[in-house]
Amino acid sequence: MPVHFAQNEFDSRVARARASLSERSLDGVLLFAPESHYYLCGFDTFGFAMFQCLVLPAEGALQLLCRTPDLRQAQQTSTLNDSQIHIWADEEGVQPTENLAQLLGELGLHNRRVGLETKTVGLTAYNGQALHESLKGKLELVEASDLVSLLRRDKSPAEIEYHRRAAMQGAVFKGGGDYAGNEFVIGSGAAALLCRYQSGRRTLRETDQMTLEWAGAYRRYHAAMMRTLVIGKANDTQKRMHAATVEALEACETAVRPGQPMSQVYDAHAQVFDRHGFGHARLRACGYGMGAIYHPIWVDFPMFYEGNPLLMQAGNVFFLHMILMDSDTELAMCWGHSVLVKEGGVERLSRHSLDLVEL
Repeated sequence: MPVHFAQNEFDSRVARARASLSERSLDGVLLFAPESHYYLCGFDTFGFAMFQCLVLPAEGALQLLCRTPDLRQAQQTSTLNDSQIHIWADEEGVQPTENLAQLLGELGLHNRRVGLETKTVGLTAYNGQALHESLKGKLELVEASDLVSLLRRDKSPAEIEYHRRAAMQGAVFKGGGDYAGNEFVIGSGAAALLCRYQSGRRTLRETDQMTLEWAGAYRRYHAAMMRTLVIGKANDTQKRMHAATVEALEACETAVRPGQPMSQVYDAHAQVFDRHGFGHARLRACGYGMGAIYHPIWVDFPMFYEGNPLLMQAGNVFFLHMILMDSDTELAMCWGHSVLVKEGGVERLSRHSLDLVEL
């Protein structure tokens, strides 16, 4: 069975989640994020694109509601037994939220206070509206999108090892890895100033630039990197931009400390770029969390942005990206890698140097 953690690790995660339910005076939570499903029981599928819900009651076993095509998926990739897997059938007029309402009644959660995970691609606006209609008057729904996501920030030794393997693989599939959570970013020329993938190709000129952003993924745990490559010889502006991005990256690494707010890292990045005269070319964020994440994007919140009060903790994994995109000169310089937060600082999850790359 492709379940990638020991049973006692899943048991510990469920226990921590139940402790969070108790702290919030919740009798259960409805989980729609595929990352939450994977974290609590190992369930691994893209069936979240349709409708599926993992129910964590304050007491009793986890319960999954999914479609028929995901039955065997749940049997083979999760810790759930058949009595914990419930199927809604594809047929004319079916409304899976009604199936969920019935399941919640059977679990004794009607007339109770139940958390709801909404900040996810696993719950569309359409299904969310139908869910509220199906549960209206049956129970009290309480926003709880951060209940599991906060727990997922603290990585276990097994999770950290997966992050390391994701970062160190030379070739994704040769190394036994997975598809990343979104397309790799590849942009050259003017498109080197983009940080999203776009369709289309061009031929590189003798003097050019190319920005790459990619991630290794192992057991769905990600480690991302970013580089802007100079085709030909770098000009003076590109050299200054590169020096600033390296200085900013190292300043951010110094600012990443357990017990300190994430805003401290953003401030370190902004101060370096502004001092070098590149304030106009920087972004309003300089990185984000890494974890076991699903499409359509490998970003695992929270992000490093101005004023973010969330405290960093040992065991967190972050992607630090120092991005300069100067529309005036049409030059880019983007440098980044993933780090593991430790008690005394950070461990780089990359073996690559920070030297300027000229091809």
